[in-house]
Amino acid sequence: MKLFDVRQDNTLETFELAYKKAIELNTDIVLASTSGNTALRYAKFMEDKEFKGRSIVVSHVYGSKEKGSNAMSEEIRKQLKDQGIEIVTAAHALSGVERGLSSVYKGVYPAELIAHALRMISAGVKVCVEIALMACDAGVIEYKKPVVCIGGTAKNADTACVVTPTYSASLLETKVNDILCKPDLYERG
Repeated sequence: MKLFDVRQDNTLETFELAYKKAIELNTDIVLASTSGNTALRYAKFMEDKEFKGRSIVVSHVYGSKEKGSNAMSEEIRKQLKDQGIEIVTAAHALSGVERGLSSVYKGVYPAELIAHALRMISAGVKVCVEIALMACDAGVIEYKKPVVCIGGTAKNADTACVVTPTYSASLLETKVNDILCKPDLYERG
């Protein structure tokens, strides 16, 4: 597993590790992207590599930042689709409805506990599991067929994992098979 300095942009190296693993496993790549900027960088990277596998981008839901809108513009969605990238926009598998309940009624709910436990490894690992569930729920990746997922801690990609996805209804059967890279979260000094 490659550990990255969290103060640097490790996006291209994350893409490279994900690309190599996807080729090795002959599988799809699922990428998280909020605004679409990381997805555009990914599309260019994979075009240069002549990647023949399927690429799926998972975006935030409508209303996550501002009611009635999506953080990924229609222009960027069109650019990605024109490059053969599928886009999934769905409720967050590890927060969605539960966050709505916990913000009103207070307390902690099971999916939020799982999300927080995954964040103990890194926020990107949580994102990788979540986007695999969302893409599987949407029917764009195969149930229980390993895929390479790319997530991040903030605005760039810094985590890549091999995940065997299930539907969110069978979340506990999902497996994180390999963590290819993630930020080094060790606090020094």
